[in-house]
Amino acid sequence: MNSYKQYPVNVHKAYHAHIYFDKNTLEHATTLSNQAGKLFGLEIGRIHQKPMGPHPMWSCQILFHRMQFDELIPWLNENRQGLTVFVHPLTGDDILDHTKYAYWLGESVELNLVGL
Repeated sequence: MNSYKQYPVNVHKAYHAHIYFDKNTLEHATTLSNQAGKLFGLEIGRIHQKPMGPHPMWSCQILFHRMQFDELIPWLNENRQGLTVFVHPLTGDDILDHTKYAYWLGESVELNLVGL
């Protein structure tokens, strides 16, 4: 789990935001992801209704770059309505990206880092 509970800082070139949800919040997560894609011109991944990779919950991935960071992160935080959003950079070091360099909007959850 990430013990670095701090607000995301724009210090890398590219990022992923993973919106976590469950069956009760699927509709809101889908709407939030699609709105982010349209508003910010971002690539939105599939809506995974099962844990994928290190993510222990259902999730949707948003790919973005430093140019979108300063507008997207506050927007996600304001519109997530209780959903957890995991934000991490893409530096090429998956372990550091998902631990030391990672940020949480909302409650953090323990990731499955075994396969990284």
